[in-house]
Amino acid sequence: MLEYAKLYPEKKILFVEYGHKGQKPTNQLDDTIKIDNLTNHHEPYECTNKGLGGSSATWGGRCVMYDEVDFIDRPAVNGGCTWDRSLFNEVKQFLQATCDYFECGESIFDLDDSNEFKGTRITENFKVGVVTDTAIERWSMPTRFGARYEQEILNNANITLLQGYEAREFAEPDITGRVSSVKLRSTTTYEVKEIKAEKIVLAAGTQESTRILLRNKQLFSLLPQPPAALGKYYQGHVSGKIASVKFNGDPKKTEYSFLRDKDGVYLRRRFQFDTQYLVNNNLLNTAMWLDNPLYHDPQHRSGAMSLMYLAMITPILGKKLLPPAIAHSITKGTVKGVNKHIWNVIKQFPGSVLTPATIFYKRFLLKRKLPGIFLYSGQNRYALHFHAEQTPEEYNRMELGADGEQLNIHYTLSDKDVSSVIELHDALDKWLRKNNCGQLEYWYEKNELPNAIRGVSRDGIHQSGTTRIADSPDKGVVDSDLKLFGTSNVYVCSSSVFPTSGQANPTFFLGAFAVRLAHHLTN
Repeated sequence: MLEYAKLYPEKKILFVEYGHKGQKPTNQLDDTIKIDNLTNHHEPYECTNKGLGGSSATWGGRCVMYDEVDFIDRPAVNGGCTWDRSLFNEVKQFLQATCDYFECGESIFDLDDSNEFKGTRITENFKVGVVTDTAIERWSMPTRFGARYEQEILNNANITLLQGYEAREFAEPDITGRVSSVKLRSTTTYEVKEIKAEKIVLAAGTQESTRILLRNKQLFSLLPQPPAALGKYYQGHVSGKIASVKFNGDPKKTEYSFLRDKDGVYLRRRFQFDTQYLVNNNLLNTAMWLDNPLYHDPQHRSGAMSLMYLAMITPILGKKLLPPAIAHSITKGTVKGVNKHIWNVIKQFPGSVLTPATIFYKRFLLKRKLPGIFLYSGQNRYALHFHAEQTPEEYNRMELGADGEQLNIHYTLSDKDVSSVIELHDALDKWLRKNNCGQLEYWYEKNELPNAIRGVSRDGIHQSGTTRIADSPDKGVVDSDLKLFGTSNVYVCSSSVFPTSGQANPTFFLGAFAVRLAHHLTN
């Protein structure tokens, strides 16, 4: 919206937001979502936020690029790759503008493209090949986009912000595909307003963009039938920890935490896998990174970790420190060994207090905040966090309930999702051993790994796939310009348009699509 306003200052923009100042802790939308698998999917209130800035209100700030392999149709994605490399290359043109909005520095996502860090390695003896260590995540400074950009929106004379309204009913497209109006309903008084617009962009997040389209199938009246893909192929990520990595070299030469570039932006390495290796071996795109041991297990014997774990499980304090979904990924919702954690704190006092105090200062009191907490291991042993692509499966879907209001979410992990994670752990282990760099230490027996992955992985916060991009309504819901099939002026700007989930969380790449859409709308 801000990019469009800069490019087209003579146009008037109405920005409609469901949330509003003084809203209640609960809302009708999240109250009418039913999820059939809460083992692998977070509760509705942990997945999204209503209000200016949307889900950035609880976003951690990690900016990650999608990869070329995500745009290659491979057997691993069951024919679900309905976008292509030409689109990927086009979107790259808008990366620097996106980085500027995210305030995450240069649009460089591989250290070999950086003059500062080119040729450096994550640890001694590591070599790039089947496995790479040069892919990075960049960290945004504004992780609350509502607060960051509210004043700029309010100060723009051409933007009208209407809060506390939801899109309910779209006019049927005319013979040219033009949709002339949409009815908005107040979330408090249920008053209905009809607004007319030259162009309409639906940017309500995956769940609500999908629900709105499912409820407004008249938008597809010029097509033989509504797109069959609408609401289907829902994806997130398979994520968790099943192993540690033990490096052979000097622990002091292992990059276990963040780098900072010349602009002070935090960066972090990720293990990823060569594109051709993934294609040849029919594996799903996956990233892995060094992490702390499980916080809830006092056997880590870290006084600092124990103190932070105790803080996170403290009811009021824990909610202030981290969003619920992120806190759960660290504590696993487990309260155990409290006395042993206290003993860890006592044994390592005062370091067990000073280290968290320093982290607290960097994480909460500085303008560019420390994005996360990673602690040094003198043993050169770190937990390994995996973050893996899901296969686009038709049975993972969103559909309306009989009342036309409730949104039912069906979500599970496929056998391929699980087996690919295991095979790529083995690939990393073999690569490290081959180069005398280190090895993996699994936390479970080999036959226990599938159930372990199904038990630890929980997503629903990285939603994609349900209004996917394709070259025709037979395969998807929007075209490569994000225009809704069957219309000439309705667009969907949500990660729901991403046909494959890749290894990356979708926030940054969606930002690039938003900038690109702003430029397209001015044509």
